[in-house]
Amino acid sequence: MSDRLQELTAFVRAGETGSFSRVARELGLSQPSISRMVASLEARLGVKLLLRTTRHVTLTDAGRTFLDRARQILGELNDAENAARGLDSLRGRLRVALSGAFGIREVIPRLPGFMAQHPKLSVDLMISDRTEDLIAEGADMALRLGPLANSGFGARLLGEAPRLAVASPGYLARRGTPQTPADLAGHDCILGPGLSGRRGWNFRRAGRAISVTVEGPIKVASADGVVACAKAGLGIALASRWMCRAELEAGELVAILSNYQLDGVELHAVYPGGPRPSLKVRAFSDYLAAELVHVT
Repeated sequence: MSDRLQELTAFVRAGETGSFSRVARELGLSQPSISRMVASLEARLGVKLLLRTTRHVTLTDAGRTFLDRARQILGELNDAENAARGLDSLRGRLRVALSGAFGIREVIPRLPGFMAQHPKLSVDLMISDRTEDLIAEGADMALRLGPLANSGFGARLLGEAPRLAVASPGYLARRGTPQTPADLAGHDCILGPGLSGRRGWNFRRAGRAISVTVEGPIKVASADGVVACAKAGLGIALASRWMCRAELEAGELVAILSNYQLDGVELHAVYPGGPRPSLKVRAFSDYLAAELVHVT
């Protein structure tokens, strides 16, 4: 049985990644061994699952159908083993894709508590500021900030943090403190990714929407860069409380226009394999949701 499960695992990852060599590295085996496992599985089923070229493997129609069922079987087996041991005895590896800034500021400081609850579980943090392909990268879940793309993956809302307009005390001393969103027209504004990168910043007050056009000499492609620029006194920025909490507490940034509201930033756990996450994904999601509620 273990050989058949290993064949299933090799096929699933080959179908997901399109590469025998990558699967071999993941499983600590040789590339010919992975090829033989898949060939053995195909011979037993009597159907071609993968088309091979010298550089890539692709799924046949039968392979795509079988991949969905094989992935489900492996996931259910892993869940069954963990359920038998109990949630407090989760083991194996949890692979989490997340952005560097949010991971370093909010997730990693909270990892010791989670690891203490699940000492037999290891965690791979796949930190990158680009959106990972969860299937190809072999991630069990991703933490996504902001609006979700319609990917067909399962998702769970873990929390929401307010977005704030912030600036350094030094900048405000030089340029003055805006009292209304309209005052931003006379200030340097730092344009960043997502909603903070739009030239029109949208505020609300007493149920009324207020949109202002902002300009500035600095545009940054990362949320952490936006906060760093604001801290350096380069202008006014929009940032979620998650991203600027430490600077606010240290007095390095000051929240302005507090009588106006901005759309918050949502954090979702996203996972492949349908609406029901695995036990280990569920455990980490539950833990983060409970932890982050205290800082939103």
